Amino acid sequence: MSQKFPKLFFILLAVLFALNLFQASVTELIYDEAYYWYYAQNMAWGYFDHPSMVAFLIKISSLFFDGELGVRFMSSVLSAGTYVLLWLLVDNPKKKDYVVHFFLLVFSFSLMNAYGFFTLPDTPLLFFTALFLWLYKRFLSNQSILTTLLLGVVMAALMYSKYHAVLVILFVFLSNHKLVFNKKAWLAVIVALICYTPHFIWLYQNDFISITFHLYERPNKAYSFDEFTLGYFLNAIAIIGLLFYWIYGAFFKFKAKDKFSKALVYLVYGVLIFFFISSFNRRVQAQWTIVISIPLAIIAFEHLLQNAKSRKWMYRIGVLSFVLLMYARAWMIHYPLFPMLYETHGNKEWVSDLRSKSGGVPIVFENSYRRAPMYEFYSGIPAISLNNYMYRKNQYSIDDSEERVRGKKVLYVSKYRKSGDINYMHLDSTVFFGSYIENFQSYRKLKCIVEKLDTHTGYSLKVYNPYSFDIPLEQLKYTISYSNKHKQVKQKRALKVESTSPHKAWLKSKDTVYYNFELPLSNMENPSYFRIGISENNLPPGLNGKPIKIE
Repeated sequence: MSQKFPKLFFILLAVLFALNLFQASVTELIYDEAYYWYYAQNMAWGYFDHPSMVAFLIKISSLFFDGELGVRFMSSVLSAGTYVLLWLLVDNPKKKDYVVHFFLLVFSFSLMNAYGFFTLPDTPLLFFTALFLWLYKRFLSNQSILTTLLLGVVMAALMYSKYHAVLVILFVFLSNHKLVFNKKAWLAVIVALICYTPHFIWLYQNDFISITFHLYERPNKAYSFDEFTLGYFLNAIAIIGLLFYWIYGAFFKFKAKDKFSKALVYLVYGVLIFFFISSFNRRVQAQWTIVISIPLAIIAFEHLLQNAKSRKWMYRIGVLSFVLLMYARAWMIHYPLFPMLYETHGNKEWVSDLRSKSGGVPIVFENSYRRAPMYEFYSGIPAISLNNYMYRKNQYSIDDSEERVRGKKVLYVSKYRKSGDINYMHLDSTVFFGSYIENFQSYRKLKCIVEKLDTHTGYSLKVYNPYSFDIPLEQLKYTISYSNKHKQVKQKRALKVESTSPHKAWLKSKDTVYYNFELPLSNMENPSYFRIGISENNLPPGLNGKPIKIE
């Protein structure tokens, strides 16, 4: 072990691990972390937005600690593991003389740095990408059964981390097309598929809702070069940090000399080209390309070891980057250090204010899968997001969160209202109003199925009740929302429906009622999609139907 890892490596790794633990324990959660914490309260093989790895890590963390560290502990562990794997993936014997350079280099990768203590799906994605590459390197030299089986398990772990992981596996395999004829490679794929089967089953049981949402239902924007394509290039710089010039420079000068280094090149180019093409269709978020940090770190360190001039500059800029990133970490804890608010600032304050003013009743947030779990995490009081036609579906759309507040007195909180029983304000000066509802009842899981009739504007509507109880039809009102070609809602109208079922006062459990309707006139210019929603008990209409393209 000492031959592979100098003593200084373990000292710096221990310091880094302690730093990340400290940061994790004193920094307030960001909204996505709170959302994934909510995942972990009800463990499953999948969730609306992501597979289950992030929830699994949070569940493990919660076994050891409470509070923020109970969400983030495993992120610090995996981050340390990523440093170990990156060190192992560099074969150059000169590396033992440049341990400090290695840590400064890897620490300078801005997003990889943040994922050293934040718990997001990209945290395990980075670790398992490094582990996958390490196992692939072993597989190239020794195709043992153990390495093959581990490779399959890790491929599944990659896919449980994030769907984007398929790009890692795909481009590494494309770099070595002879794997198509390799029985051991196919055995690894089969093992991965077996391990991933529970998630496939979950997708099937939930109507492939994650895939259909991301591919068909997610709202988009009209193409903007500045926001989409130029933004993509800026993000490619931002994820690397101050060393981007030297790191990308090292990559473009790098010459693949074997199958493993070829895999590194394919992975970087493949991911960059894939998301460059995607940028002409939608805005590419910075973290979507985060996996290139792993091969780039390996290539950049190799370049540093071989080039004295680059090594000198990379060390100097690495020290500057270390200072700035440490200041940024301090600012995440104490926002007066920099005149800009971030998600880690002020959450305990607004939660405490709302809890005090609400009297401790459960909170129903209008259209906010971010604020609901943040409130519940810091208050310990049940909170849900009630999603309507102006928002999008999320985990609260498919789980049993409604039942936690059904029939109870709740406070309905919205930033879109101008009055209410109480109000509170975030640090960014956004004012929210809350109104009490004595006996809360919502039916957001009612399913609207639309089919075209032979008439020019005629449609049939089936409304299915998936609940275990009957619903009075008089409580339901139907609406239609019109969207543009980017699925952005622009208009809502009341919808007149004509029953084709025998007259009913109740929609029985697991039963269906049938209607016909015609599209009401819209004053929106050239609407592209419509969607049926149900307004129950005067609540804003839900997302009960799918977006239907207007022919």
